Amino acid sequence: MSRIIHTENPTKIRNQNRRSIAEILRRLSQQGQLNDETKDMAAMLVYLLREIHEGVQQSAQAWEKRDYWLKAERFMREWAWTGETAANLDDVLRHDAWDLLPDLMADLLPRFADIQLKTMTRSADLWRGAHARLMADSPLELPW
Repeated sequence: MSRIIHTENPTKIRNQNRRSIAEILRRLSQQGQLNDETKDMAAMLVYLLREIHEGVQQSAQAWEKRDYWLKAERFMREWAWTGETAANLDDVLRHDAWDLLPDLMADLLPRFADIQLKTMTRSADLWRGAHARLMADSPLELPW
């Protein structure tokens, strides 16, 4: 029997999502007004941040199984902001508190400053319909 190799590991997914978030943030900063595309992009940020948060939890659990408690704890602390920011963005979107969105974007920008964007590689298909999907989903309860 051969080994199963997972090509989609949490680190790869986290890096892809970070790139997507950086592109969406740049596009959001270029938006002049609130429209359906802006709402979809903001909702997609929620989904991407949640996926990063879940991947961090997955990695930390793997390290804890190997008794790397300190490494797992440090890693979870380093990425705790993803779950909190996803919950805050979700709250803003569900309650139509659009005046709070610029502040959340300003908090996110420094976390993605290390990603250099020479060309935009993500298409609008990534976030199209994300707002409607988020509104149809039940709110996510994070354990903190």
